[in-house]
Amino acid sequence: MCDTFVALAPATADGSVVFAKNSDRPAGEAQSIRRYPAAAHPPGATVRCTYIEVPQAPRTLAVILSQIDWMWGAEMGANEAGVVIGNEAVWTHEALGSPALLGMDLLRLGLERGETARAALDVITNLLETFGQGGACAENDPGFAYHNSFLIADWQEAWVLETAGRWWAAERITAGTRNISNGLTIRERIDLAADGLQAHAHVRGFWPGTGPLDFAGAFSATPAEPSPYSRQALGTQMLDSQAGRIGPETMAAILADHDSGICMHGGFETTASMISVIRGPGDAEHWLTGRPYPCRSAFERVEFLAEPAHA
Repeated sequence: MCDTFVALAPATADGSVVFAKNSDRPAGEAQSIRRYPAAAHPPGATVRCTYIEVPQAPRTLAVILSQIDWMWGAEMGANEAGVVIGNEAVWTHEALGSPALLGMDLLRLGLERGETARAALDVITNLLETFGQGGACAENDPGFAYHNSFLIADWQEAWVLETAGRWWAAERITAGTRNISNGLTIRERIDLAADGLQAHAHVRGFWPGTGPLDFAGAFSATPAEPSPYSRQALGTQMLDSQAGRIGPETMAAILADHDSGICMHGGFETTASMISVIRGPGDAEHWLTGRPYPCRSAFERVEFLAEPAHA
């Protein structure tokens, strides 16, 4: 359970890109702010993610992460190039895989390797197609597993990336606002997709093979059209109501909203929150709580670690 938001010009007050996310996790699960410096890695190096190893990149970017303590990956974060990513749990008609990459692992890998939003998207989709996604997503509940969607942004654009197993579709956003919650939201507007997506949807009986493919309609195991009272719909309404005036304070108010359920208390709770303002390549500010409940936790500005590291 999570909510992720982005606003681009002309919806923002000053023309910057404003990003925000609430991370909703099982109550009491620890999540903290972690900073990792840029690093160079030798040929043939690998990196151990939560469940599996994957080849390491020759160089990784400095990142700020809101990281669940038992995972290698992260719920949300930013890199030194000004890319930010948040992920969401989604449920689809594709089978849940055996332990592989978690969505949180893919998020961190995208930040460490992608200098633009599009580059981070390519990192995530290539790794998804190669290694798959799967494994328990809660430390003490082996049955809690899901597929993932992502909101990826830099100073020029944002991408919504939604997955169903190893299959995926992406929608590009260059103006206005967009938000995602815990359901697939990409309908017929598909700007990028996995090779063979339409053929797969047709073979599985998710799509008749004629007319545009509705990704959410085809692959979602939950209703593709959100209830007008859902966090997804209410979050959209709050963004729309502030169009042209959106700044970090706007996002802070949305993240702390109880009537919509976006600030979550209970068996699942909002365990950490993040807001970013991106003005140009490498020109961004990031505020994180590192603790539960944005309704009563202060956002602290977080800087990157500057010194290089070598594996």
